Amino acid sequence: MPLPRHLLGIEGLSAADITAFLDEAEQWIAFNRQSRKQDDRLRGLTQFNVFFENSTRTLFSFEVAGKRLGAQVANFHTAGSSVHKGETLIDTALTLNAMRPDVMVIRHSETGAPGQVAEVVDCAVINAGDGTNEHPTQALLDALTIRRRKGRIEGLKVAICGDIRHSRVAGSNIRSLTALGAEVRLVGPETLLRREGVPALPSYTALEDGLVGADVVMMLRIQRERMEEALSGTLGDYHSRYGLTRERLKLAAPDAIVMHPGPMNRGVEIDSDVADDPERSAIQEQVELGVAVRMACLDLLTRERRGG
Repeated sequence: MPLPRHLLGIEGLSAADITAFLDEAEQWIAFNRQSRKQDDRLRGLTQFNVFFENSTRTLFSFEVAGKRLGAQVANFHTAGSSVHKGETLIDTALTLNAMRPDVMVIRHSETGAPGQVAEVVDCAVINAGDGTNEHPTQALLDALTIRRRKGRIEGLKVAICGDIRHSRVAGSNIRSLTALGAEVRLVGPETLLRREGVPALPSYTALEDGLVGADVVMMLRIQRERMEEALSGTLGDYHSRYGLTRERLKLAAPDAIVMHPGPMNRGVEIDSDVADDPERSAIQEQVELGVAVRMACLDLLTRERRGG
């Protein structure tokens, strides 16, 4: 795999590219399960986590990943920063670039923001989520979770359920899983199913229909403001139609796994007894493998700077 300069999205990556990221991540899983978790390959390099949106899992995962690889990690939060004084995204990027980082991890509410930053900085840029567009490292960790749980991805039936239209997780997963040969289907309310820029896929407005025979059930977080705008309903209404219950899960394959990118709205898009089922739920494994995937991305994208 030619060393990439940036990871701005799954779009544009081949199946071989995606697989290379997954293979690189495999080595870090056992490493992260050791009592001592310190590697020095990024020693002396500086990692900026630049988050214009609040985050728990993604920010902390990238911070842990960088530190376990030996990087000097600094987190940039917009609260109290010059962004609130009117500074533009590009001016902020140029200011941070002047401090000579080796990699920037960008999360922003504007679609395309990480790409704009990549055009003006000298370091590698990783997209940690941009608008409703993409969240590539989430898609990579999801693919790795599926591959480890099921032994393969090609030919599996994957149901992605919920707010497809606004979910950057859905955007990246649709691209990655179809590229790897999965049979992806979309499930959700009619007003939340349509999405531009991704392959046309089988779609279902009834959750029960979409779950039939699925090997992987991937639930998406519903966002209250978007749900109410699109459905003119309540969270209870959403759960009654689209919440994943144990009874509905019986429609999927007997060994189907359940996934969720978090944070979960328990009792809305998923019931607790499903989310916490150790045999069926892969949700905690997704969190664990997220660190390994982000370590692989940081390693790969900085190798050229390290002369590797």
